[in-house]
Amino acid sequence: MTAPLMPKATAVWLVENTTLTFKQIGDFCELHELEVQAIADGDVAFNIVGLNPVTGGQLTADEIARCEQDPSASLVGVEPERNVKAENSKNKKVLSPSQRSDKPAAILWILRNCPEIIDSQICKLIGTTKPTIASLRDGTHRDMANLRPKNPVAVGLCKEKDLDEAIAVSKKWTELKSQPKKTVKKKAGKSAAKAKAAAARKKEAEKLKAAAAKEKEAAKKKAEAAKKKEAEKKKAAAAKEKEAAKKKAAAAKKKEAEKKKAAAAKEKEAAKKKAAAAKKKEADRKKAEAARQKAAEKKAAAKEKAAAKKAAAKEKKAAAKKTVKKKSKKAEA
Repeated sequence: MTAPLMPKATAVWLVENTTLTFKQIGDFCELHELEVQAIADGDVAFNIVGLNPVTGGQLTADEIARCEQDPSASLVGVEPERNVKAENSKNKKVLSPSQRSDKPAAILWILRNCPEIIDSQICKLIGTTKPTIASLRDGTHRDMANLRPKNPVAVGLCKEKDLDEAIAVSKKWTELKSQPKKTVKKKAGKSAAKAKAAAARKKEAEKLKAAAAKEKEAAKKKAEAAKKKEAEKKKAAAAKEKEAAKKKAAAAKKKEAEKKKAAAAKEKEAAKKKAAAAKKKEADRKKAEAARQKAAEKKAAAKEKAAAKKAAAKEKKAAAKKTVKKKSKKAEA
């Protein structure tokens, strides 16, 4: 079921003129119960004129009476009639040039023979504009002198059914317009049934208000509990993260210490190897130096021996030469 055309205006009328519950009115008008209660209290829609759904063809008096006797029942609206004209709008025939030229004459016929038809209905029926209707009504149309009224049904601009429907709608509109406007003020003298209904509505409103307050309190507590749980969860996660960071830092520190220790041991080993190599090198150098010195001494001794041998040979030669010379002198003498 679809909502009524003017839900709040319909709800105003039902609150003022029936003993239906807020839930029944809210379900029919597609409004919340609290909103209907606010309408009854005058907090909402206080300046809206109530719309009678019975005269509007949306509800029947029997349906309202049935639901007033049974507060658990739901209102069932009247199904709207099919709008054949709207359904057939796609199949609307194309007017011929002669039919289009007959439009002013057809409008003139309607103005003279059916004056109760309102301008909006003439526009829908013939397919014209309000300025054209106004010019034909006051006689200022450019072709007014040559116009002769023609029945729109006879010239094929509309059907007899559509014309009758336009007349009925216009009459209903005129009647509704001529009726005095209803005020929203509540009358002082209410019947016992209405007073009982008002008391029931008040009780229902208090019940709804208490339920809403209870629901709000429960939602508040739930939100606080969820907030507390979330805070505890965050705190635990932070503590866990802190502990993990601490362990990570300790592991990193231990790893760094082990790395430094290994580097120190490696450096010590390298220094030890370097010292051993230097010691060996020094020993080799000393050994080589001793060997060179020994060789030099041996060479010097050999050289000295050779020199001594040479000197002895020279001396021996000189002695031999001296002996020869002495012998020769002796021989000469």
